[in-house]
Amino acid sequence: MNHDDYPDAFLRDILMEVRTIAIVGASPRPARSSHGVMRFLQRHGYRAIPINPFAAGSEILGERVYSSLADIREPVDMVDVFRRSEAAGAVVDEAIAIGAKVVWMQLGVRDAAAALQAEAKGLRVVMGRCPAIEIPRLGLAER
Repeated sequence: MNHDDYPDAFLRDILMEVRTIAIVGASPRPARSSHGVMRFLQRHGYRAIPINPFAAGSEILGERVYSSLADIREPVDMVDVFRRSEAAGAVVDEAIAIGAKVVWMQLGVRDAAAALQAEAKGLRVVMGRCPAIEIPRLGLAER
């Protein structure tokens, strides 16, 4: 996969198929981009589960916060990564371990080795994009 240029159909298929998205690096602070993207995804019909070890046990936007992906006790379709690029590899390891189908690294987050590892395990990978930008750009309606 060329991670510099994704076909619209590839992104559309992912965003139409996934239902449950774990937001790794979700923030309880409304001014943070992870908070805004989580709210956007909820408003567009996705189940967004926040992951933040510093806020574990509390709630963000009405959803219980988990410390890690391994703590979630339901299937996760997509893992949305709001962490530095250096942390993406560890998140990909967790995403593979829980059986996620997609790893989506946010704007500014890229890890080619982690992407190759995920793809080798059958996951689809998006890097350097934001679903809150792609959903309206692709004309995807609320669910």
